[in-house]
Amino acid sequence: MSYAISLRCRKCGGEYPLQPINLCDFCFGPLEVTYDYKSISRCVTRGKIDSGPSTMWRYQDLLPVDGEVIDIGTGFTPLVKADNLGQEIGLEQLYIKNDCLNPTYSFKDRVVAVAITKAREFGFTTVACASTGNLASSVAAHAAKARLKSYVFIPTDIERSKIIGTSIYKPTLVAVQGSYDQVNRLCSKLVDTYHWGFININLRPYYAEGSKTLGYEVAEQLGWHAPDCVVAPAASGLLFTRIWKGLNELSMLGLIEPVNTHMHLVQAAGCSPIVNAFKAGTLHVHPVEPNTIAKSIAIGNPADGYYALKTARESGGTAWAVTDEELVNGMKLLAQTEGIFAETAGGVVIAGLQKMVKSGVIKRNELTVAFITGAGLKTQEVVS
Repeated sequence: MSYAISLRCRKCGGEYPLQPINLCDFCFGPLEVTYDYKSISRCVTRGKIDSGPSTMWRYQDLLPVDGEVIDIGTGFTPLVKADNLGQEIGLEQLYIKNDCLNPTYSFKDRVVAVAITKAREFGFTTVACASTGNLASSVAAHAAKARLKSYVFIPTDIERSKIIGTSIYKPTLVAVQGSYDQVNRLCSKLVDTYHWGFININLRPYYAEGSKTLGYEVAEQLGWHAPDCVVAPAASGLLFTRIWKGLNELSMLGLIEPVNTHMHLVQAAGCSPIVNAFKAGTLHVHPVEPNTIAKSIAIGNPADGYYALKTARESGGTAWAVTDEELVNGMKLLAQTEGIFAETAGGVVIAGLQKMVKSGVIKRNELTVAFITGAGLKTQEVVS
């Protein structure tokens, strides 16, 4: 039984029933799931979580799903003490959250597991998504497991390995000439035409909640403590904000101490609208035309950019951009020190982390977690 009680507009506070909708009718603000935290606090304990499955579903009481879940083994990925990399760049307590090891090799399995479960609850027989690649393969895989039809819309120029990694699950794959933002606009029109569950549109409020499990896992794996610093990539900005939300929910429920984590986000310089706004001292994100090899995070008009900026500022964090050359060097450095082959977004994180340490933003003794969100075999062309 879910403890979710409603959807609430993040702008005006308007409330809606738990339905497949993502925007407020009044102000067009994004909708977010709200919970009965009092009831959750009475039933959720560290012991209960520890006795759960070794997947993200150990946190099911904190997610907006009822009944049977779609589980292909997602989550509870390793938190690796990265001593070699830490010594190389000057950190004593560096950890890597290795989400390369999810079933379709990226963190997207977390968000899709929740969204597909909700799609089936809502009675959808077909699901769809707009994707730069990682989401595509995850949606196709989960739809296959759930016995749902799937339509996946991608830009024509995404990496070949991601197309193959999606096609194997036999979705209807639609390549669109244009950027991800153009693909997403097309899907936003189609959602009004077809009775489909669009994973990152009309199911977005539920999809978003899957990313919280990264925050939950890191805190649990650190012995029920929040890290001093988080370094994570930003595309739409959603992942970044939900890691923060997950940590704060655990604190609210008394499972960890008050959160004093500095949230640092990193983007590729060729698509860094959130970083641009942070440096300009504004909360208004101006869209850009993506031009980077880090295609999985190449979203020029980030839907959650405003909230990612708020998270960075409220937590005392920062926002950084790295060049394509720097991110490739970051991929190599992570592989050659810790044996982890990350995709381009991981290279972005490591390159950004290096800059933060060198500039003194992250101190040598601060416990820092770098989030690696996808596996390198998906983008091996950039280092071949």
